[in-house]
Amino acid sequence: MSDHPFIKKIDWLLVVFILPIVSAGLFTMKSFVPSESEGNFFGKQLIWIAISFTVFFFFSFIDFRFLKRTNILVYLFLFFCGILLFLFVLGHVSHGAKSWLSFGGFSLQPSDMMKLVVVLILSKYFSRRHVEIRNIKHIFISAVYALVPFLLVLFQPDFGSAIIIFFIWLGMTMVSGISKKHLLMVFLGGLAAVAFLWVFVFAQYQKERILNFVNPMTNIHGSGYNVLQSTIAVGSGQVLGKGLGFGTQSRLKFLPEYQTDFVFAAFSEEWGFIGDIILLLLYGLVIWRILYFSSLGESNFEMLYGMGIAIYFMSHILINIGMNIGIMPVTGITLPFMSYGGSHLLTEFAALGILVGMRGYSRPAHRDDMKNEFLGI
Repeated sequence: MSDHPFIKKIDWLLVVFILPIVSAGLFTMKSFVPSESEGNFFGKQLIWIAISFTVFFFFSFIDFRFLKRTNILVYLFLFFCGILLFLFVLGHVSHGAKSWLSFGGFSLQPSDMMKLVVVLILSKYFSRRHVEIRNIKHIFISAVYALVPFLLVLFQPDFGSAIIIFFIWLGMTMVSGISKKHLLMVFLGGLAAVAFLWVFVFAQYQKERILNFVNPMTNIHGSGYNVLQSTIAVGSGQVLGKGLGFGTQSRLKFLPEYQTDFVFAAFSEEWGFIGDIILLLLYGLVIWRILYFSSLGESNFEMLYGMGIAIYFMSHILINIGMNIGIMPVTGITLPFMSYGGSHLLTEFAALGILVGMRGYSRPAHRDDMKNEFLGI
């Protein structure tokens, strides 16, 4: 059986790391009975997980060297940019953002897929220019690839997805070999521009909105209510948690969106600090596995893709948990593999499926040579 293609191709260790995280999300949704208007989160999520795993297994068998072709990536980029533009006309509004395509009872959020496309096109751009990568122009050219989807998503408005696209660009720029001095100069210029706008352009009410967004706890009866309830839920779990199904903040509906934005808080209340540590350890193992595959890449493209996917996951994890414990603004960012929803699950499993598919033509024997080429040694 160990020689069967299905057994050999799939990275079962990665699956073993992901399954407990997926199960934690399902248990959290199962322990709270939603109202009739909310629907059956557990049942729907189970279907999305099955579809997502199918995508992961299917992608694991594909030779993705065709993605190195510039025209294919450009078409993908333009296609998803077109879909984001289409949303402004016929997009479905949810939580104040026109960011969903709705087909009856079926909805997709294209901005999730756009994040994966940004990783792919930046991987292609940086991999082709590793010899001259220290030229400052590559900071600005690569920024354009990220800026277009960033603005299209920001104007929906979906600030959470926009900030993830920004972090993907920033992270991939930093690992691509671009001069850190040039990158620092660009950011200092950006900070100077923001300071100028703050002092001479923004009105007082605009400043108050920004401050309230950055620190919502200053308005606990308004925008800070969700964060307050989330921090109470996390803290009330203490060391061992209240037990499965005994999370009062979620069960009594004090904590909103417990199945999506604040699933970590709902989980923490039931499983406590020990459960959080185990969950973070599992996420760490997933990131380690992604970076390991990245190191086996056949070329810079595969290596950069793996690093970009690691940045994508880390950004989601850090921002979501940060807003759950009250140290980051609430931006509607999902927690990978745990939050309810199909769009982000499909994107996450597709991203990992592509990575595992790339492993099929990796060249471990040349790993050191590729690292030296990538790092410019």
